Amino acid sequence: MRSLIVKLIPALVIPMLMLVSCKKDETEERIIEYGVMSDVEGHAYTTVKIGDQWWMAENLRVGSFNDGTPIAYIPRIDGADTAWANCTTPAYMSINDSVFGKLYNGAVIGSEKSIAPVGWHVPTDEDWKKLEQALGMSVSESNQTGWRGDNEADLMTSKYNLGWPAGDKEKGLYGLDTYGFDALPSGCRGADGRTNIQNNTAFWWSSSRIGNDFIYRYIDLMEKRVFRQQIPAGYGMCIRCVKN
Repeated sequence: MRSLIVKLIPALVIPMLMLVSCKKDETEERIIEYGVMSDVEGHAYTTVKIGDQWWMAENLRVGSFNDGTPIAYIPRIDGADTAWANCTTPAYMSINDSVFGKLYNGAVIGSEKSIAPVGWHVPTDEDWKKLEQALGMSVSESNQTGWRGDNEADLMTSKYNLGWPAGDKEKGLYGLDTYGFDALPSGCRGADGRTNIQNNTAFWWSSSRIGNDFIYRYIDLMEKRVFRQQIPAGYGMCIRCVKN
């Protein structure tokens, strides 16, 4: 996670340009445009422009909606957790939210209140597809479910897998972070309250629904592609917001 020391105005994007060398098919120079913004609690976030979208380059770590209404905190315990499993109202947990951000249940996403900073929103499934297509995924593949694409997870993941455990680089992630998305292994919390704390996966909500389920994205240490599927609201996942 990048450290920025600035005086922040909520939801303000301050563009910054960084020239980096990247490799997808050929070695080329890519200009990555960064910015900064803050949430209602004053947490600062790096933002990045990918294609024509501005994304948060860090996971959200706010504990309240953008009107200041607090969200219930349900701490992690070892094993199944009935408090989390039985919760049908907005809730979150964290393991190390200064690095990975918080894990929110689907009731946060489905609430009439917005958790996104003013001027931003929780990405729709179409927002995620647009991001994936900017990384090189075909339109037809982006519309599929399950594992899709080629090496888009490599392009999204923190460079050299910083923060991820060592894995088989021939089969799994390499961590190119070509576009500045800087995905870290935040894991998820199951609907029964069990939590993955192995630091080998990353999960993010979308705001799009199929019935009572939400569509989500998932990357794994041992997979270069990006997973798309639907899941019940009882799970806990991270949020990356997109600028309106």
